[in-house]
Amino acid sequence: MASALNRRVRAWLADNPDESILRWTFRAILVVTVVVLAADLVELNGAGVVTDAASPPLEIQRSQPDAPTDAPSVLGPLLKRLMPLPKGDLALERPMSLELRGGGRLYATGTITPGSARAFTDEIERHGEYIKTIVLNSPGGSVADALAMGRLVRARKFATEVEAGKTCASSCPLLFAGGTERRAGERAVIGVHQIAAVRSATAARSEDDMSVAQNVSARCQRYLADMGIDLKVWVHAMETPHDQLFTFKPDELKSLNLVTAAPEPRPEKPRT
Repeated sequence: MASALNRRVRAWLADNPDESILRWTFRAILVVTVVVLAADLVELNGAGVVTDAASPPLEIQRSQPDAPTDAPSVLGPLLKRLMPLPKGDLALERPMSLELRGGGRLYATGTITPGSARAFTDEIERHGEYIKTIVLNSPGGSVADALAMGRLVRARKFATEVEAGKTCASSCPLLFAGGTERRAGERAVIGVHQIAAVRSATAARSEDDMSVAQNVSARCQRYLADMGIDLKVWVHAMETPHDQLFTFKPDELKSLNLVTAAPEPRPEKPRT
């Protein structure tokens, strides 16, 4: 039977020489291609390429080698000065409230929200003749409002103060800088970090956010210079991630001209 089949194949090849050559050539090319692909696949698997979707490709793994455990931080000593943003104080998380107390002290407590500058201006118009000092306890907030409030403080020649153990963070130091006299109590936390551009509903490109952030940064630098503050304050802000806080030591507050006077002595409460 096999010999009969061989005779038929030879007869067919004799009758169709061109077509048979093309078919056998195609089959040979196909076989060689399969062999080459199989060899490439074996080589790639041996090199460690990961093909499952849960793992990154080899090129990404190689472009991000693990750093030695003893490698120095890019930020260097700065990391030792950073602290988490203050949390847990409900009074600070609420929108800023204003309360005029004895001695001409206007207490501004809470987050600076859009519109805080308007409320602050209204309060100054009502009681400006009695106000001497703006007492701050705030985690910051709206940069534009902080700048407007700070310029009003300087125009009215008020002093600013952060009482012992209280906080003035993020954009709050911009408001603090407006004081003609600036005082900080013992263990007062005064700190800065990077600003964050808020994307509007119509913004479509990240370049727009960057442009807004750079514009606000320039306004803040110009403002600090106008207030007589050392611009190293803004350098520390721009070096610090937005979710962290660079806090100034007491001697730095003085050397950078953020603090210009000692806190006023507070009258002791009568003993009962």
